[in-house]
Amino acid sequence: MSTQFFSKLSQNYIELLKDNEYYDVTIEVGEDPNVKIFRAHMNILCYRSPYLRRNLASNKKNNDNFLVHIKLPNISPEIFQCIL
Repeated sequence: MSTQFFSKLSQNYIELLKDNEYYDVTIEVGEDPNVKIFRAHMNILCYRSPYLRRNLASNKKNNDNFLVHIKLPNISPEIFQCIL
């Protein structure tokens, strides 16, 4: 039973990565002309990455509920996709 649970949980996380509706962070990665914007979920990023947790702590949503936008020009989109 636990194998099925973890399999389903993994599938849910993959679905979150593809979610175009409920994300609350955008991450702009790379430099022109190779720039890609990733959509993500702040809670997951904070718990999975100490670096992104620190970055997000200084870029929290304001009271208007705008999305948090992070720029990471020093990493390629291909590498960041693997990290994400």
